[in-house]
Amino acid sequence: MAVTLICVGKLKERFFTDAADEYLKRLRRLMPVTVIELPDEREPAAPSDALNDAVMRREGEKILQRIGAQDHVIAMCIDGKQVTSEGLAKKISSLFTEGKSNLTFIIGGSLGLHNSVIQRANERMSMSEMTFPHQLARVMLLEQLFRAAKINAGERYHK
Repeated sequence: MAVTLICVGKLKERFFTDAADEYLKRLRRLMPVTVIELPDEREPAAPSDALNDAVMRREGEKILQRIGAQDHVIAMCIDGKQVTSEGLAKKISSLFTEGKSNLTFIIGGSLGLHNSVIQRANERMSMSEMTFPHQLARVMLLEQLFRAAKINAGERYHK
């Protein structure tokens, strides 16, 4: 059972890196987790749909290169399915019970995920209908993975 986060963009602000590092430290006591940080592409100075799509396509190509053929991929998308913390814990437990030993979550860059990545994903998940910066989304996902791991380990967690 291994969890991978593929994230586009670097955590720049110290408060994001500190929070992500803390949750990674806690989470790694309960399950193996790897974070793959891919560089984001420069956004066009005069954005258009075509230029934005080109940026997302290049980011998507980098993401797809890091996904294994057997990985169960969950793309984090605003229009994905929302789950509770308990629901995420149950989903992770169920996937591992089904023999899906590599679970990969993907967080796109500031423009989102290219359609090629969304099509490769086995499912889409959303944290909220609200939009969050991808740096904060990474911290939030790590916290929820930690919470799910604690639930699955039968440990106490705060509601």
